[in-house]
Amino acid sequence: MTAPLRLLGTCALAALIGACSILPKAETPDAYLLPVKQQPARATPPVSWSLRVDAPNASQVLDSNRIAVLPKGDLLSVYQGARWSDTAPKLLRDRLLDAFRADGRISALSSDAVTLQADLELDGDLRAFQSEYQGQQVAAVVVLEARLVQTATQRIVASRRFEARQPSSGTQVAEVVTAFGQASDRLAAEVVSWTLQQGQMQKLER
Repeated sequence: MTAPLRLLGTCALAALIGACSILPKAETPDAYLLPVKQQPARATPPVSWSLRVDAPNASQVLDSNRIAVLPKGDLLSVYQGARWSDTAPKLLRDRLLDAFRADGRISALSSDAVTLQADLELDGDLRAFQSEYQGQQVAAVVVLEARLVQTATQRIVASRRFEARQPSSGTQVAEVVTAFGQASDRLAAEVVSWTLQQGQMQKLER
């Protein structure tokens, strides 16, 4: 190869490397756990029935690890550069399991992650797991339509809609995530109380 051709090849390679250097870098989003406030275990007698907690059904947008936000009207978007550590339905399922364990009255507790036999099954539909803006204020909103099912017959024995709305201290993602944790804690406490009440009623009816 003559000197001019070698020089041309070198320039072409340098141009190619330069072009590659201006390509956008791959996104490396922050992964957020759902914050939890540890609750002290109760010293109460255990119930005689078992419970399996399933991850609720959800729409395609909510059944993901993207952090959903409703900035205005009916526009559903997601926060850029941020992710949950798992999908929203699984995060809520695990939060419910934590709440049942902290309560301590249901010792025979399992989830759909490991399908075991149980007397009752708690499932439902996750209708909201998003932050919502009202003017300059933002709040975390969690809505669960819960069902309690008798596993032997697949009969729905009770159902109820639960909703928790927690204002965020600010609009930064970390502040919104904290609000999600608080809303989920409050909703989980209500679900635990309702499930135990309904489960005991089923025991009395048998």
